[in-house]
Amino acid sequence: MRIARFSIGNTPRYAFVQEDKQDGKDYLVELSGYPLTGQQVEPTGKRYALDDENVRLLAPVIPSKIYGAAKNYRAHAAYMAEKGQAVNPEPPERLMVFMKPSTSVIGPDDPIIKPSYSKDMNYEPEVAVVIGRIARKVSEAEAMDYVLGYTCVNDVTLRDLQQDDPMWTRCKGFDTACPLGPWIETDLDYRDARISFRLNGEEVPEASGTTANLIHSIPEQIAFISSFATLLPGDVIMTGTPNASGSLQGRDEATVHVDGIGDLRNVVIDE
Repeated sequence: MRIARFSIGNTPRYAFVQEDKQDGKDYLVELSGYPLTGQQVEPTGKRYALDDENVRLLAPVIPSKIYGAAKNYRAHAAYMAEKGQAVNPEPPERLMVFMKPSTSVIGPDDPIIKPSYSKDMNYEPEVAVVIGRIARKVSEAEAMDYVLGYTCVNDVTLRDLQQDDPMWTRCKGFDTACPLGPWIETDLDYRDARISFRLNGEEVPEASGTTANLIHSIPEQIAFISSFATLLPGDVIMTGTPNASGSLQGRDEATVHVDGIGDLRNVVIDE
């Protein structure tokens, strides 16, 4: 099942994404509310073609918290060291996490605004986990019971500031630094989800990977974070960048793809 957040005009709405078998097109089947509220939601009887010019997909959630797993793939840790952006090519033994504020979230086709104070903004394609119910001190064995689904995320990072700032708040938490979307997919093989990235329509092979190579698994990440912080419905965990990242310039088109979810596309605009 795919759960979308969208707007017609200025009003956010919620929908299931369904394919019409007769015409082969995808439609948004409007819902009376949002599944994350815990309340019963039902179709309103309205539906909209996904390619309708009046339909705008929004970020599927506005989370209270966004956590990210740092250097959670060996290939990415080695890449960072090779580029001189890290001293140790080996990933940390313990899971290391950072946070992005909710104000960094944008949706599909929203612009990524490159700050004027940075000369090196990077893309980082990842799978994001969306929490479905309150999670506090859950075990790895129970962790997946608290997941609503998955979406694409671009962990946009100001790499030059990451080298200068002792904390990552500014380099990863600036406005528009967290594109999410295009929707939440509830049915995904999270153990082996393939991630890829296209820059201006061309696939970047060295940026691709699969969650099968995660150092700290998704259940482990949920258990670890919930051991010190209560996860709320709609909270997001960015599970890690699988391989190489790269620079984004003004007018670049950045597209994160996850097999089984779809494409998250955004264009860069210079501030």
